[in-house]
Amino acid sequence: MFLPYAEVILVRSMGHQNFMSIELQQIEGMTSEFTLQLLDHITNHFSEESIIGRGGSGVVYKGVLDNGEEIAMKKLHQMPGLDEKQFTNEFNNLMGAKHKNIIRLVGYCYYLGHERVEHKGKYVFAHVQERLLCYEYLQGGNLDQHLSDELCGLDWHTRYKIIKGV
Repeated sequence: MFLPYAEVILVRSMGHQNFMSIELQQIEGMTSEFTLQLLDHITNHFSEESIIGRGGSGVVYKGVLDNGEEIAMKKLHQMPGLDEKQFTNEFNNLMGAKHKNIIRLVGYCYYLGHERVEHKGKYVFAHVQERLLCYEYLQGGNLDQHLSDELCGLDWHTRYKIIKGV
C-alpha cells in the first residue's frame, strides 16, 4: 500500500492475523507499508545469513524486493514502554530527515497478532507485535562504523565534518 498522505487508524482482519496501520504522516514522496510476510520471505525467515548489523534498538537485515531494490530492515526489539505513539513519532521524524549523511526511509511494517504457543503443557495465545523500519540499502557499512573504525581511512578532520554535518 502506498500512502501519499495518511492520518489513519485502520485495523483489518485476515484470518487469525490483524494488521494495524497506525497514525502516520507522510512528509514528502511515497512510503511503502510492507507486510510481515513479505519481509519474512525476503530475509529467508529473518535468518542469520541476512543479518547485516545489530544495535541497541534492533537487528538489521538485508533483503531484495521483487523489483530488485535492495533494502535494509531494522527489526526493533520488543522494548517495554515503546508504545504506538512513540513508534509513530519516530517514524515521522525519520520521514522528515533529509540530509546527505542520513539514509532514506522507504517504508515500514507494523504487525499485531496472536500466536499459539505451549506454556506449562497447555496451549495459550500470545500477543505478537513486530515493528520494522525499512531503509534504502547502501554498500559499505553504516556511518557509525566509518566514524569509529581506525582502519577505514577517514582522518579526524573528515570525521569531524561528517559529525558536524549530521
